[in-house]
Amino acid sequence: MHNYQSKFLDFVIDHNILQFGEFKLKSGRVSPYFFNAGLFNTGKKLNFLAESYAAAIVQSNLSFDVLFGPAYKGIPLVSATAIALSREHELEKPYVFNRKEEKQHGERGLLVGSNLEGRVLVIDDVITAGTAIREVVEIIRNTNALISGVAVALDRQERGLSDLSAIQEIEDMLSISVISIIGLEDIISYLESSEDKGLKRSLEGVKTYRNLYGT
Repeated sequence: MHNYQSKFLDFVIDHNILQFGEFKLKSGRVSPYFFNAGLFNTGKKLNFLAESYAAAIVQSNLSFDVLFGPAYKGIPLVSATAIALSREHELEKPYVFNRKEEKQHGERGLLVGSNLEGRVLVIDDVITAGTAIREVVEIIRNTNALISGVAVALDRQERGLSDLSAIQEIEDMLSISVISIIGLEDIISYLESSEDKGLKRSLEGVKTYRNLYGT
């Protein structure tokens, strides 16, 4: 596990963004952990999240020309990540995001920011069913740009309807890479190495869930 991943897990646990217990998911499954990306809701938290995205992106060595943030959640994520890449890694990349509805006055159009061209890296919080990413792909293809990859905060590494996870299905369908700050295996490694008794008690449940539903 990389240093930025350990720091990320420290942070999300300390701020109750990653919680352990019993949580019913949309799928109907009862998960022993829950990651609430909506709790990155202050300047400090958003800055930390953006720095973590930037570290994961740089570590991946993925080539891209522009960052894209899907409306609405992706707008602050892509903006903050562009800042973090510039400030922390001297990597200056333009960014762009979309509107939900095309603007009919002023500058008009669906996109705001840089031109959407070249190789595009999408910044999002999570990939659940992959529906949102498919919508983004259509936007990108309509501009003749190419999707280079997607960066998310957490990869649950969990099977969907098939033997593949939503992320694996996206990677296969689009022939792209999905970058994640952390995945389920990182959470398990963190719990295994933790000296916190409360976290240790959560380890067995998380492992059992991984064995039942993991990819």
